Amino acid sequence: MTGANTDPFARQPCVLLTGFDPFGGQPINPSWQAVQMLHGAAVSGHRIVAAQLPTVFGQSVQSLHGLLCQHRPTLVLCTGQAGGRGALSLERVAINVEDARIPDNAGAQPVDVPVQPDGPAAYFTTLPIKAMLAALLAEGLRAEVSQSAGTYVCNHVFYGLMHLLATDAQWRGVRGGMVHVPWLPQQGQPSMPADEIAQGLRIAIRTALTHRADIRLEAGALS
Repeated sequence: MTGANTDPFARQPCVLLTGFDPFGGQPINPSWQAVQMLHGAAVSGHRIVAAQLPTVFGQSVQSLHGLLCQHRPTLVLCTGQAGGRGALSLERVAINVEDARIPDNAGAQPVDVPVQPDGPAAYFTTLPIKAMLAALLAEGLRAEVSQSAGTYVCNHVFYGLMHLLATDAQWRGVRGGMVHVPWLPQQGQPSMPADEIAQGLRIAIRTALTHRADIRLEAGALS
């Protein structure tokens, strides 16, 4: 057929992987530095599409929605910077609160307002975070399950993503979640190199694609 896309890779199902632009006076954002390293990679029969989101309340979720419509992913993993954390943090829950310690990149600084006025108090990730944790630790990478994605733009995007997936029938079956990543070494300590973050994200995605249900971890199994 004239004009048909004959590239089999382009026809593979895709994973949407997002990072943020720099914020808070930092010249770089480790989430975007690592995410862009995986753009175009093939993982478990899927191609990774990497995209940058603005660190801006409202606009970030609008951009994410546009990316969903453009790429029609089967899985979405959003990432963000968490200075002060020393491990890849697999986020369990997004809460319906915006409470910004510093302004976003558009100067907005919401305090104690909901992400979605008519939304539930929280959404849980639909990714198998304990299986992802076990896979990361098995590869010698620092990782943890986190119970809080904060109340800044990362949580805003995480909540916005899960709200879209839960309330819009066109996204039925699409799974999503959030991972926070440490600073890069040049930003301060604790830190993790960009290539190590990218390696961890690849492992996390591969595990999420191959585990529809999470695993049970026995107490002390990962200590």
